[in-house]
Amino acid sequence: MTVPKHSLSAAAIIVNERKEVLLIKGPRRGWEMPGGKVEEGESIRAAAIRETKEECGLDIEITKFCGVFQNVSKSICNVLFLARPIGGKLIATPECLEAGFFPIEEALTKVTWSNFRQRIELCLQEEKHPFYVEF
Repeated sequence: MTVPKHSLSAAAIIVNERKEVLLIKGPRRGWEMPGGKVEEGESIRAAAIRETKEECGLDIEITKFCGVFQNVSKSICNVLFLARPIGGKLIATPECLEAGFFPIEEALTKVTWSNFRQRIELCLQEEKHPFYVEF
């Protein structure tokens, strides 16, 4: 029997006090929310916090669990949270060529990769939490 290989990732939709959304511009997918793979022995929440700090220099506080997106054919689960900035400074890194806070409508037009826009939209609609999207 073959042992299945699964990938678990975490991402945060970070909203500042002006109700703007943080986006980072990565080298492969363009504008998106910060996030990445959960490391062995790490909590999903801690992964979202760590990935944000590593990718763009921002310290965040997770405020709410939003839901899960599962890519069944690729065995990938992405857990999504809402968060707020609490410190740090936006910086460029190899994973983040640019970063900034944008009004929601502008942010949604910038995100073009796969279903990332849908992820942000669902996270911002708290009446839809928790959600589970399978594709």
